[in-house]
Amino acid sequence: MGGAAQIRENDVPWTLTREDFNFERVAEIARRTTITVVVPAKDEAATIGPVVEAILNCDGIVNELIVVNDHSSDDTPAVAAHHGASVLRLEGAGGKGNALRAGLLESSSELVVFLDADVTNTTPAFVLQLVQPLLERSEIQLVGMPTGGGRVNELAARPILSLLFPGLGEIRQPLAGETAGRRSAFNQISLESAYGVEIAMLIDTARRFGVRSLAQVDLGTRHHRNQTIEELRPMAAEVLRAALERYGVSFPLDTE
Repeated sequence: MGGAAQIRENDVPWTLTREDFNFERVAEIARRTTITVVVPAKDEAATIGPVVEAILNCDGIVNELIVVNDHSSDDTPAVAAHHGASVLRLEGAGGKGNALRAGLLESSSELVVFLDADVTNTTPAFVLQLVQPLLERSEIQLVGMPTGGGRVNELAARPILSLLFPGLGEIRQPLAGETAGRRSAFNQISLESAYGVEIAMLIDTARRFGVRSLAQVDLGTRHHRNQTIEELRPMAAEVLRAALERYGVSFPLDTE
């Protein structure tokens, strides 16, 4: 796997504004590679249809669209398939990270985009903007977004990154479900099983390739279902656990 890169405080990710985006140029360059979009989904029948339609309307640049059904109890897989997605049933233990890993293993494209299933204003531009840094700079390995940020992001993820991994302090949305990366990079890091997957992906990529291998793109404001404090608590615990484990902290007791 090669040597790890040092996370240095003065290094910053490449941040692109909406003005930096060029639809025609990105669409043209994207046709020179292959792109898979993976959407983990659990009980998202109400929103998965429009998400799939937006992805499939990306000017023909998406080679694979895989919706990973994470043990849904509703019609999520049927709705996703009806709108044109390939649906993969997640076997074994559930969890967002496990769903992302399953989709990654099922796919074959050089670039992989992860999108959330519950964002009600997903547009084709999400995919195009996320892959732009990967297409324009070969050193970029992982792309996220700098806007938005919920309670777990602001109260858990960003503070712990600033305290323990200061080189990642410029990452404004470390828990973004909208990310993209190179298959070759994903093959060199591990994916956490559950909600710690995004922050772990960020830390592991920075350690492996350096902070300058990261980029952020402005997707604007995303709209999705707000979760209760009771739902957010285990998410926050998983995020903190993933970051602290990578800092070398062990956990003698179960924090759930």
